[in-house]
Amino acid sequence: MEAEKETPAGKSKKGKARPGAVDAGKDQIKGSPDNEFLYEFGFSTFILSLSTSALVHLGELPDPLSNAKEVNLQLAKQTISIIEMLKEKTEGNLTKEEENLIESVLYDVRLKFIRSSK
Repeated sequence: MEAEKETPAGKSKKGKARPGAVDAGKDQIKGSPDNEFLYEFGFSTFILSLSTSALVHLGELPDPLSNAKEVNLQLAKQTISIIEMLKEKTEGNLTKEEENLIESVLYDVRLKFIRSSK
C-alpha cells in the first residue's frame, strides 16, 4: 500500500483533503460559507478580549473552562497593566472611539479591582 504524502494545500498526494486542513490556495474571505467562523479582529476586539480576561480574574464572569467564578487578583492586575501599557504605547494613534473604549474599559476594571481587593 502506497503511503500518502501531504501537500501544502492540505491534501494528500492522492488528492484527498485531510480533516481540518485549510487550503492555502484559497482566499480567506470574511463571510464566505467556507469560513463562517472568521471575523474581523481589530484593536477594539483585542481590548474587549483583555477586559473579559480581567473580569474573569476578578470573579465577575465565570471561567470559560471550569464555569466557576474565582478571584485571582494577581492575574487581574497583570491584565489591567497590559491594557494600561497598550493605552500608553498607542497614544496619538487611536481613533476617538478606540480612545473612549480603552478609557472606559480601564475605568471599569480598575473600579472592580478595587472592590474585589477589599
